[in-house]
Amino acid sequence: MNNNEYQEFVKNYTPHENIFKNALLTFILGGIIGVLSELLLEGYSIYLNLPRKESGILVILTLIVISSILTALGVMDLLVSKFKSALLIPITGFAHSMTSASLEYRKEGLVTGIGANIFKLSGTVILYGIVSVYFFGIIRLILGW
Repeated sequence: MNNNEYQEFVKNYTPHENIFKNALLTFILGGIIGVLSELLLEGYSIYLNLPRKESGILVILTLIVISSILTALGVMDLLVSKFKSALLIPITGFAHSMTSASLEYRKEGLVTGIGANIFKLSGTVILYGIVSVYFFGIIRLILGW
């Protein structure tokens, strides 16, 4: 098989994704997650009589717990493969990456397994988040905002 035949073979058997469908699903599911978050925020504010700021913390914790439980049950991976990036918004994606790394390396022990590998996927998010905040802080300082 020469190179041209190989390229044609790869082209024929490579799955092609429908970008419009994926974008629409991501938009709709992301919107549903946003609405759910707002409902939780209002519910925590009203029924627990908490300020919105404290209710927001409870919403974040709720999303983290839901994402971690779905990851542990193996449901999150199925949902992510179906709905793509809508479920990987920062909080749920971060919880998913940490939980999946913990589950994958738990047999190696608490220190050398979980402790050494828990930030394997999410470490880049932390690193570039901190660097971005630093640079945006400098820009805000320079512009006097």
